[in-house]
Amino acid sequence: MSNFCENRVCIVTGAGRGIGREYALMLAAHGAKVVVNDLGGARDGVGADRAPAEEVVASIREAGGEAATDASDISDFNAARILIEQTIARYGRLDVLVNNAGILRDRMLVNMKESEWDAVIQVHLKGTFAPAHHAAAYWRSQSKAGNPVDARLINTTSVSGIYGNPGQTNYGAAKAGIAAFTIIASRELKRYGVTVNCIAPGALTRLTEDLQPGEVSDEMREQQSPRWIAPIVTWLASRDSSDVTGRVFEASGNVLAVAEGWRRGPRVKPVEDPTTLGPIVRKMVKEARLNAGMNGEDQDGGLLS
Repeated sequence: MSNFCENRVCIVTGAGRGIGREYALMLAAHGAKVVVNDLGGARDGVGADRAPAEEVVASIREAGGEAATDASDISDFNAARILIEQTIARYGRLDVLVNNAGILRDRMLVNMKESEWDAVIQVHLKGTFAPAHHAAAYWRSQSKAGNPVDARLINTTSVSGIYGNPGQTNYGAAKAGIAAFTIIASRELKRYGVTVNCIAPGALTRLTEDLQPGEVSDEMREQQSPRWIAPIVTWLASRDSSDVTGRVFEASGNVLAVAEGWRRGPRVKPVEDPTTLGPIVRKMVKEARLNAGMNGEDQDGGLLS
């Protein structure tokens, strides 16, 4: 077992399966003490099952690591508080919170139900805010008490949010919100010794596998294995990453990249008469950098053809 994250106390939400499972296993393999949080619901968030989280914990312990199971609903503000408090009570502190839990309820905007919107926003956005709030309050109290803090908050966005994907207005809006949340929180928490970064993962998991057209080949399965995302999360969780904060990393078996956020593009002086804006706006749009597609490259110029 490596000592890269030795004795780092980490919570990983949604760690019973898929990407979160790989995070928990690699963190533990590098010496971290891991709380494996997972409600154990279906892909759409329905139901509960402790077994997936317990299986991950068993694997960690069999390999000589230290881990504990938690089945809290992290979108419940009080339950998130208890998760943070119980982790601190168990291990004496908290060093890393990885907000990874999520669900999917995909549908085109015109067909989307209110319940489908609310559920996805609840799990992703509030499920990031709630544990992050309680962890941040703990780290601030430690810093103000004069105790050294070298903590990490690692959130999860998506290319569906930062680049945009049809059929996922609920999921994409939540994930774009998490990217913005990350940047703002990094500026707020820096003074307390906390870095805040975000991962946009690309992998075949139970959330995404049936979205692939055609049969998934063994080569694609390996290329899109969630194991490729765990190294950047493990590095961000380590003490070595203390100088990196406020960034969004795109990670998959195909690429590891830093995503660049919104920036001001072409500009003009304010215009009073809206009837004159047509040619001015079209000129700005043509000069502006194109919107990125799901592959992160220029795709959409913003003018109807």
